[in-house]
Amino acid sequence: MRVLAINPQAAIWNLGFRPFFLGAAIFSVVSMLLWMGVYIHHWPLAVTGISIFQWHAHEMIYGFAVAVIAGFLLTAVKNWTGVQTLHGAGLMALFALWVIPRLLLLFGTSLIFIAGFFDLLFMVGLTAAIFQPINQVKQWKQAGILAILVLLLLGNALFYLGAAGIIEGGVFVSLRGGLFLVIGLILFMGRRVIPFFIEAGVGYPIKVKNSQRLDQAIIVLYGLFLIAEVGIGKEWLVALLALGLLISNSIRLAGWYTPGIWKKPLLWSLFIAFAAINFGFLLMALTPVLKLPPLVVLHAFSVGGIGLIILSMMARVTLGHTGRNIQQPPKTVPVALFLLIAGAMFRVIVPLLTSSVYPMWVAISQLLWIIAFLIFLISYLPMLVKPRVDGQFG
Repeated sequence: MRVLAINPQAAIWNLGFRPFFLGAAIFSVVSMLLWMGVYIHHWPLAVTGISIFQWHAHEMIYGFAVAVIAGFLLTAVKNWTGVQTLHGAGLMALFALWVIPRLLLLFGTSLIFIAGFFDLLFMVGLTAAIFQPINQVKQWKQAGILAILVLLLLGNALFYLGAAGIIEGGVFVSLRGGLFLVIGLILFMGRRVIPFFIEAGVGYPIKVKNSQRLDQAIIVLYGLFLIAEVGIGKEWLVALLALGLLISNSIRLAGWYTPGIWKKPLLWSLFIAFAAINFGFLLMALTPVLKLPPLVVLHAFSVGGIGLIILSMMARVTLGHTGRNIQQPPKTVPVALFLLIAGAMFRVIVPLLTSSVYPMWVAISQLLWIIAFLIFLISYLPMLVKPRVDGQFG
């Protein structure tokens, strides 16, 4: 691994998914272990200016999730545009800009503004790396992706400005906005790739149902939901828009459904992840009536939605872009996916039913998350660091 780290010609630097998926998986385990120690065992962590909960949320959104987004987009944009994306020394440099703030923030916030400098520089570099091939071929239908990246950059800047006391409420808006920007990107990208995955992967001819009007309605609804949730904060307005998203996304999921997905772990996991996001919208719609705990509701999106779709997409993309058969993932993959689903249930559903031992449910969920991503690491590390099995570059 030391040779791989310093040699820009090593296979790990051929395409963005390799270092960023590997880094994200390692970081998810290390960061969650640390969070488990801080939250459950009260390990001391030097955090000032923000709460330990905000520290954890920032690193999972702008550290873990954004790393996976970086790996996915640097890989997907090459396919969409036909232009080679960042690789070699350039990819090493971008990855280093991501690693530095992650290491600094693992020890608390004493160096938070140095971390912030590198963190924002990383996101500027990522946005530029995605913009360059899109601009080169004038593929402006990807403008929505670029817009979300810019908003994530601004959201992360808002976090550091809030932590510095420059913008009041900046940390809250950054974390809430960042979470739902990631969910928005999942909904946007999922609409493009999941129907294709289903049609190509179930093993029999099928054309799933998609409605352009429904897609447009979801985009409009989600934009309004994001403004209401982050900017306005009116509980009943947020609930009403969440209900609209629940209904519209349920119609979309029903159009995608075919029984064959249950034979393919990398299809049913994506379907369940989208269903978990829908469950999050359901909980938000019910919150004004049932007064549900906000942190429990948000984890329906973060663990059940983001966590599961990230694990599924990393497993699938790695197989496809290392020349392997995406229909035959390692036998460990369904185990990791089941563990993560169980973790989501212990983090969301069980606490809603009984909250008397809430810290225990959280600890079980954390442990299941750690084991799931450790399984991914053990299974996929050789694929991520070795050349493609078909001899192609990538």
